[in-house]
Order: sequence, then C-alpha cells, then structure tokens
Amino acid sequence: MAKLQAIRGMHDVLPEQSSAWQTLESIVRETLTAYGYQEIRMPILEKTELFCRSIGEVTDIVEKEMYTFADRNGDSLTLRPEGTASCVRACLEHSLLRGQSQRLWYNGPMFRHERPQRGRYRQFHQFGVETFGVAEADIDAELILMTARLWKRIGLTDVRLELNSLGTAEARAAYRDILVDYFTAHREQLDDDSLRRLETNPLRILDSKNPDMQELNANAPSLLEHLDEESVTHFETLKGLLDAAGIQYQINTRLVRGLDYYSRTVFEWVTDQLGAQGTICAGGRFDGLVEQLGGKATPAAGFAMGVERLLALLEDAGWQPENSQPHAYLLMVGDAALQYGVKLAESLRDAVPGLRLQMNCGAGSFKSQFKRADKSGAQYALIVGDDEVSQQLVSVKPLRNKDEQQSMNATELSEFLAGLI
Repeated sequence: MAKLQAIRGMHDVLPEQSSAWQTLESIVRETLTAYGYQEIRMPILEKTELFCRSIGEVTDIVEKEMYTFADRNGDSLTLRPEGTASCVRACLEHSLLRGQSQRLWYNGPMFRHERPQRGRYRQFHQFGVETFGVAEADIDAELILMTARLWKRIGLTDVRLELNSLGTAEARAAYRDILVDYFTAHREQLDDDSLRRLETNPLRILDSKNPDMQELNANAPSLLEHLDEESVTHFETLKGLLDAAGIQYQINTRLVRGLDYYSRTVFEWVTDQLGAQGTICAGGRFDGLVEQLGGKATPAAGFAMGVERLLALLEDAGWQPENSQPHAYLLMVGDAALQYGVKLAESLRDAVPGLRLQMNCGAGSFKSQFKRADKSGAQYALIVGDDEVSQQLVSVKPLRNKDEQQSMNATELSEFLAGLI
C-alpha cells in the first residue's frame, strides 16, 4: 500500500511553525483594523464562470493553473485562485455596494496548479484588501501606506515598491495596437509564450521573465506615454501623495499584472531574496470589475499579499514570533492532587487573563511529569502532591533558571503568574 502524503505543493503547517503564522496574522489584522477595514469571509469554491469573466479567459491562471471540476450536478466549480473576484461577487450578492463605500479584508487559502518553489505553493495563503466606492488617488495611496506600515511593524526592510499606471480600458486598447505592431516587427525575437500572447494578451509579453526577452521589452513603447489625460492626472496625484509621505518607489513601465481586470494604478512590493518570483504584495485599481460582473460601475482598488512568502523572508531575517509556549506546567500526583489541581488550573485562568497554563494529563510519576514540563518549554513547574493539598499550597519550581523553589497559596500564585504576562 502506497504511503499517504500531502499533495505536491500543498503543505501542513506543524505546531512549531504555527506560532509564526499566528503572530504575522495578528499583526496584519491589527494593522488593517487600525485603518478602518472590516473582515469578510468567502467560500473557497466558486462557479468557474466567475473567474473566467473576471480574471480573463486568456490569462495563465484560467488557461493553465485553476483547479476546476464538475460536481455531482454537472456544475463547473473552481477552487478560488485569487480573492478579488469572490469578494466582488459577495458584495453584489449581499448589496454591500448600494450607495456606500466599503473597506474590506480577507484571509485564507488560494489554489493554483503551478510549479512549486520556495514561498510559492499550489495551496497558498493570502491576505487580501479591497476598497469600493472611492475613485480618487488618495485610496491608492492609503493602500500603499498601509503595506509600508506593515513592513515596519514586522521589521521587513529588504523590499522595494514598483509602480505603474495602465490607464483606462480605452487607452489600453489603443496602446495594445501600438504594442502589437512593435512586437510583430520583431516577431523573430519572440519566444513561444510571447508568440501566443501576441494574439491574445500582448501586454503580458512585457512581464516576461525570459532573460532573452528583456532587451526587446525594454525598448518597447511605454504605456505611460499613451495614457489618457485623467489617468495621467491620477498617477501624478498618487506620486505626489507618496512623495509627501516619504514613500520611495520605482516606476516600472513593464509592470502590467497578470489579471485582466486591472486599470490605472498597479503596484508591487518586490524582494530579491526569493529568486525570480520575488513579489510579496501586489495590487492596484480594478474600476471596471464590478460592472463586468453585473453591478453598477464602481471604482475599486486593492491588494493581496502572500503569507508563505512573507514568512520565508522573515525566517531568513531571523524574525522571532511571539512566544506560544506555556508560562507554567501543572504537575499532579495522586487522586486528591488531581482534583485539587483541576480546580486550581481553572481558577488561575480566570484570575490571570492571557495566562498560558498547561496541565499534565495522562498521570505519570513526578519524574515523567517533569520531563513533560521541561519539553513543553514552560518557564515554571507548578507542583501539587499530597503535602500541597493538605496545606492548600502549590510548589513553584523554575525550569529555565537556578532560582529557588517556592511555596505559594492560590492568591500569591495568581499575582506571581500575572507578572509573567
């Protein structure tokens, strides 16, 4: 019988890893909440049509990477490859955009069948942020400022901001013709992937990672030189706001993003520490998507950040997550000690909010329980035996230093443990 293992590109998060996830998730939630964003939760399965209509049928995601299957009713369903389309669908279904703006965030797994590499998996996790109802560049700036603040909070320094504007759909369509003419004139220099994109999505050629394509792409006509007037004004306003806030950025005219729904502002936070796939956070405006999915025309902008990629960067930087080990481990030997200890543990948890107290379960001698206490990583062992029960005391033994063992009553113990929080 074959050994059962996780699917390639889909990983378990083990207990010794989960504290880093919890710490990062907590920091992100606190940061987003501080800016007035509210959480929304969507299902991981959606109708395939949602992603074909929003992402674009000729994108790599839809053509090559989606996990799509027919359910028992014959409906085509897809594990979500990204969160924006699901968020828009939820907003339309529940009338969240009717006469009001929204600032929303979500967190959860996404699925793409691509080549696994460090920080990039087939099941990966994203924090996504979406705003609706604000057309001005100040919301674009807020999204970028929010991510910059997040990098400060987690101590991430080796990242840079790349910025571009895609203009309106009309400006982009005119530029598309110019770009097709340029690449057609250099057709012999195009690789197979670019030849395919020339017929379907020529802007994506600019985003090619093929080293042999870099010089050709660098000499291509710039979209910034073919923007409509309103998009130019929007982009200049955004740059002015970032300059005023002291946010450094690089203009990258080849930054086009891989999803068809983007318009005007696009941005990426990039690192060189994760190989060729160095984007850890990306986003921009998608002003036409709500209307495209059946709603009224609604300005919108957002971003998504990859949790695994962030954690890989932080691990390399020696980041220390919050300690999730117990403050204390409760040892009990004997039936009377067990009854006394169970009640004591609950009273301590009531009296000391935030206390991490692990109680020994499964009996065992004092020696075996001490081994479990030490392995737990707790700072102190709380010892209850017959003597402690008769005197209504607890012996407190340090596990990480050479301080003397002490005996305390319940009140003294509560005060002592509160000092560890």
